[in-house]
Amino acid sequence: MLSEKRSFISEDWLSLWIGLFVFILSCGLFFGIDILGWGVKTNVWTDISKSITSVSSNYSGLPGLVSLLLTYIFMLIIVGIGLKMMGQNFIESIIPFTIIFLISFLCWLLGHFAYIAATSDKLNQFNISWSLNLTGEAGYIIALLVGLIIGNFFPRLVNKIKVATKPELFIKTAIVIMGAGLGVKAAESLGLASIVMFQGLSAIIVAYLIYWALVYFISRKYFKFSKEWAAPLASGISICGVSAAIATGSAIRSRPIIPIMVSSLVVVFAVFELILLPFFAQIFLWHEPMVAAAWMGLAVKTDGAAVASGAVTDALVRAKVLSEIGVNYKEGWMVMTTTTVKVFIDIFIGIWAFILAVIWCSKIEKNKSGEKVRAREIWDRFPKFIIGYVLTFVIFLLICMAYPGSINNANAASNGANTFRVMFFCFTFFTIGVVSNFKKLKEEGIGKLAVVYVLCLFGFIIWIGLLISWIFFHGIKPPVV
Repeated sequence: MLSEKRSFISEDWLSLWIGLFVFILSCGLFFGIDILGWGVKTNVWTDISKSITSVSSNYSGLPGLVSLLLTYIFMLIIVGIGLKMMGQNFIESIIPFTIIFLISFLCWLLGHFAYIAATSDKLNQFNISWSLNLTGEAGYIIALLVGLIIGNFFPRLVNKIKVATKPELFIKTAIVIMGAGLGVKAAESLGLASIVMFQGLSAIIVAYLIYWALVYFISRKYFKFSKEWAAPLASGISICGVSAAIATGSAIRSRPIIPIMVSSLVVVFAVFELILLPFFAQIFLWHEPMVAAAWMGLAVKTDGAAVASGAVTDALVRAKVLSEIGVNYKEGWMVMTTTTVKVFIDIFIGIWAFILAVIWCSKIEKNKSGEKVRAREIWDRFPKFIIGYVLTFVIFLLICMAYPGSINNANAASNGANTFRVMFFCFTFFTIGVVSNFKKLKEEGIGKLAVVYVLCLFGFIIWIGLLISWIFFHGIKPPVV
């Protein structure tokens, strides 16, 4: 029987400190020390011997398997110590975490197989004639599916890895690390066309205030979901998928099963959007390329899938314009627009989590006696990992703004930290599957949840996003070569 000890830290605070620890190590590059450059990087591959490398060129001579081993050891130590602080036995967590790491990484590796991951603009690079066009994020879907199989058909294995099955810890830590990369992207965007920046910010504010309210209303009014269910669902569909659902769940203190179920749906439907929307953009929006690009950012719900859809749209629309009217747009402007819109959306997560924490304390769950909500209650409810997310974002943004010459180092630092963000995301989706028992999900209403998701996403979110993209980006064209 696993030994239990007193917990010295909550999962929320632990994710903050682990994320900040990885972030601090990544900052060594500003002082000429590449502390995390040995982390493993997974490449899209047809030759498996070239599938993994170290993330930094400073460690280019390091074999990929050694990078993988070092990544495993590092993550075992930080997660193991964290689990010990939460009351688990470190030694007893080694085998469970090792199993989770190996299965998650193998799923991530398989997701990068070129016939699965290569987008249509990369087929020639891999000398292949077709691909499922899913990007490397297919690894998340594979991890989720494998987790679901294990969670429903291999109960002994589920019990064996239970001590390290912590999907919320993993995703919250990943979000803290993610802030640094967004800070660099935001700093880079400051030097881009101001019209794109302004229009992108305006578009997401308008779109997501409409999205969230509509999804919440429909969930409550027509599907009779409780507030506890409706809020994470509205955030997951409206803001930024998994991260937003988890942050909202923490802010309103929902049961863990709720953001987990929403997250599962987000990943699955992002694949359909990635496959379909760029081709609709090529057919119907080739004469409005920046509208098409903004649409990808507003409609596709995960970061990787959104940026990938922007890249595919960039290639497809430029090719269409060139063949139809002989105009050759510069490459990259559409991707930049998609990324800029998506960055603003991600920044919005922290703001929205705080707003919901205040609303839930002061309005939804206020004391029946009418007592005024205390600031302490808002603080207790506020997701602490969001502090780390905002902190890493602001630090890198300010550094890059104050010292523009440091952007290359900041990019390299965020790439080093991103290796571990990716792994934490892999752990998240695998363990989400593990804890998602079909019988329990059915009892909780996964079918009805999926119906709401389909209705809202394809019924109005995609089309409102298109309308708002048209309003703010109509008539704007990329530069011509």
